[in-house]
Amino acid sequence: MAKVKITKAYLDSLGPGEDRTVWDEAVPRFGVRVRASGKRFFFVQYRDAAGRTRKVTLGEYAGNRDAAGHTIDAARKWARQQLGKVDSGSDPAADRDERREPAKTVAGVLEDFTARYLRAPGRGLRSAKEYETTFNRLVKPAIGTIGIYELRRGRVVSLLDAIEDENGPVMADRTLAYLRKALNWYATRDDRFTPPIVKGMARTRPKEIARDRVLAPDEIREIWPHLSGTWGAFVKTLLFTAQRRSEVAGMSWSEIDEAGVWVIPAERYKTGVANVVPLSEEALTIIRAQPKVSGSDFVFASRAGTALPASGKPKATLDRAVDAARAKSAGPMPNWRLHDLRRTAKTLMASAGVRPDISERVLGHVIAGVEGVYDRYSYANEKRDALERLASEINRILSPFPKNVVSLGKRQAARVAAG
Repeated sequence: MAKVKITKAYLDSLGPGEDRTVWDEAVPRFGVRVRASGKRFFFVQYRDAAGRTRKVTLGEYAGNRDAAGHTIDAARKWARQQLGKVDSGSDPAADRDERREPAKTVAGVLEDFTARYLRAPGRGLRSAKEYETTFNRLVKPAIGTIGIYELRRGRVVSLLDAIEDENGPVMADRTLAYLRKALNWYATRDDRFTPPIVKGMARTRPKEIARDRVLAPDEIREIWPHLSGTWGAFVKTLLFTAQRRSEVAGMSWSEIDEAGVWVIPAERYKTGVANVVPLSEEALTIIRAQPKVSGSDFVFASRAGTALPASGKPKATLDRAVDAARAKSAGPMPNWRLHDLRRTAKTLMASAGVRPDISERVLGHVIAGVEGVYDRYSYANEKRDALERLASEINRILSPFPKNVVSLGKRQAARVAAG
């Protein structure tokens, strides 16, 4: 590395640009760190007894003296004193850390980020709840007690490995994105902290994220017999309603009226606009069969009354059961995710003759253009027809498994007679 004799004239010539380090030729291991903003800091760098690189900063240089009043000569004297301590077996950085207030833990930083950024007045991030859930469920239990200055890249990698093994690569990448956001936010508030996350830590590539997986009729038939219990009912409802897994997992009894219409409130919907879902008879049959848990309003509730997990171990168990059933006749089923059921439902609606703009409304997508802004018509009848057509397609695929198959013709005839 290049060395120069650090002088006032030299320091004054260093303007804004890229971050860089200048080493002094007069005192080894003493240098000036130049920030992109042009700020300059005197520091000493050395290795401690464990071989770790350590750094002690004196202060910011500003003209003839640094912010604490040190001249360049005084800074060199300070550097020699610090290096003398190192040579005698001391650790100036450790001594400095002991004098400071206790460092925040990772959990403390995440809590500050949540309060000051995610929940800041006027910000109103709809994703705030997802951030908090991810932090509380996946991050804090694993690395929450680690001091923020002790957080190393290796610990983050281990965390992501565990999440990928348990919940898949997409969840690992989502956690990485949330954690990166929080740590970068904290770095703007603490000039001593450098986030350990770097490029290349993601588990998926952009091309892998864009998916077009649609389950084939044979695959639906293979999966269906293994969908039992509350979680199995939840998966079936995903296909019959074409809604997102988080929305179905959070379905509440109070959101469904006597006419069988499910209204997903705006605060719980991705687009921030309430979505009206006229449930088909098949979907209602599944929903009404769910046991009500005392003290809980969730339709698909755990024994503790909380919302059912939307993925994770139950999906892995389902995959193993399906693959075991296929072992003698075929290989493992190609990878699929719960979100693929939403895309599959849209494809089945198209096969049943549902107009694309109606299926988009069923899925709750925002309709672009003037129509989307000014059209106040709810399209309830069209959406109900689309979901009934979807149910008929699913029943046709499952035949002869279900006993309550109702053809589309019979549905429409019954509606006319009732009307």
